[in-house]
Amino acid sequence: MPATSLPRAPVDPRLTWDLTAIYPNDTAFEAAISQLKALTADFTRMYQGRLTAAPVIIDALADYANIEAIVDKLAHYGTLPASADTTDAAAAARANRTEALLAATEGQLTFFTAELQQQSDAILDEAAAGDVDRAAFIRHIKLGKAQALDPAAEKALAELSPALNAPSAIRSQSIFADMDFGSFEVDGTTYPLSFVLYEEEYQKHPNTKVRRAAYHQFCKTLAQYQNAMAAGYYNQVAKEKTLATMRGYDSVIDYLLAPQEVTRDMFDRQIDVIMNELGPVMRRYVTHIKQLWGLDHIGYTDLQIDLDPEFAPKVTLDQAPKYIEDAIAPLGPDYQKLIMRAFPERWVDFAPNAGKESGAFATEPYGVHPYVLMSWSDTLPAIYTLVHELGHDGQMALTSAAHGILGVYPSTYIVEGPSTFHELLLTHSLIEKATEPRMKRFALSRLLSDTYFHNCVTHLLEAAFQREVYKLIDAGESFDAAKLNALKKGVLHQFWGDAVDLDDGMPELTWMRQSHYYMGLYSYTYSAAMVVSTGAYLRVRELGQPALDDWKTFLALGDSMPPVEEARVAGVDITTPQALRNLVHFLDETEQQIEALSAEIG
Repeated sequence: MPATSLPRAPVDPRLTWDLTAIYPNDTAFEAAISQLKALTADFTRMYQGRLTAAPVIIDALADYANIEAIVDKLAHYGTLPASADTTDAAAAARANRTEALLAATEGQLTFFTAELQQQSDAILDEAAAGDVDRAAFIRHIKLGKAQALDPAAEKALAELSPALNAPSAIRSQSIFADMDFGSFEVDGTTYPLSFVLYEEEYQKHPNTKVRRAAYHQFCKTLAQYQNAMAAGYYNQVAKEKTLATMRGYDSVIDYLLAPQEVTRDMFDRQIDVIMNELGPVMRRYVTHIKQLWGLDHIGYTDLQIDLDPEFAPKVTLDQAPKYIEDAIAPLGPDYQKLIMRAFPERWVDFAPNAGKESGAFATEPYGVHPYVLMSWSDTLPAIYTLVHELGHDGQMALTSAAHGILGVYPSTYIVEGPSTFHELLLTHSLIEKATEPRMKRFALSRLLSDTYFHNCVTHLLEAAFQREVYKLIDAGESFDAAKLNALKKGVLHQFWGDAVDLDDGMPELTWMRQSHYYMGLYSYTYSAAMVVSTGAYLRVRELGQPALDDWKTFLALGDSMPPVEEARVAGVDITTPQALRNLVHFLDETEQQIEALSAEIG
């Protein structure tokens, strides 16, 4: 099933997610809105000004959790359709209405956090005692005490969230609803182009002329919007700087790291070690690809092509369940059964329709089941995307079963661990099935060109770029599109050196392609979590079942511990650079194996 630019309407429903598990119909959705308004009013009347004793706080936390569960379901039902089709006016209107409702609700409830932060640690500890989910919630209350604003200011910020989040929404509408990428021609054949088509199909196209022509047309369209996109991004980081200053932080980076419960040293180390030590490994790998393909040069659009395109297996959606089931088999039959529910219960929106947001994500309305958005193409990379997102689903389902909503969401620092562990299991499964060197080489190449490229190169380079942007903002400086282009190109040159041709005026526009810049410091967490998943995978190779048992325990932890402690449960110490360097060494060995297999294959 190749990617297309067809509109959403004629798409086969079997390729779409089933949102009726959240609410059976819009009538139920409207009833939940009424219920939320009533419960919020009751909660405010019952608890505002009374949160001064542990028993009252315990009762309030139970009622607050109930409200948050309703909010979570409303948010998903109200916004997911707009992600699947940004051109759907009705879906956009419902998403805007939902966002406004939830912002108003959050504004009404800001007193709750504010009053808790005014209580002594002794009272808060008494309220937290004996319940892991209350303890997780109270831990964050205590951590935020020093940065808390006046309750009236907190209320205003909550109610302003739709406006404060506008840069991200404007970016999505610009790219997925307004940008017309047109078409391009190669050797007399005309090819349609869209953002999703380039991201999901053309950037890995086996025909070099098609791939490069698509890239040129893609970037030409992006360039027409770069000034408006830069203005929107500046508003995003200026907002973050203002909020950081209001809360007493000298640096935006420190402000954005605080909720993750990790240090600035950990953030900088993640970027610096990978930039300096993984860069040479990846340069060697892309140079090897250049030699195998007989290319005149490696351009930016050539970085993720298959090492052996004639051998790249096609994978249809009908074949996908078997790949997934085999890959996750080491985690046991109960886990397999959990994940395989995604297919008959339609957890995944596969349709590659026009207007769909690019990339992929997983999310879960608490108390329902997870959902995944992606655009399917009949390729092995699509299987990697799917197994990645289903890794999130596994963690979400296990944590929801083990925790209430107050303690279900782990730190974003490690949240990509379960998804990337799934990818490692998939590669392991492919290698186990390989009966000759060519297939083994192909499977190993997936590690570098899919799993680690995506998480430790693409997103890590985003993080390195982000850090430079925040340094500007912290220094009181501004930027425009030209400055962003220069920063991005500098980061790319630092990592790729002379191995990649970056001087055609287009790679620097890559900053326009990712939504992560509007999600705080999220980009670097992909590679940070990969340190955990890689460490855990290496333990599985060494220890077998005990390491798998540790990993399944890790998956169900939720927010019960800070990320450093949760990583220790998985058997990985992230307080020193060693685990990160183990990752780099693993990739170095993998690249050398690939070159050795190429020599054997001849």
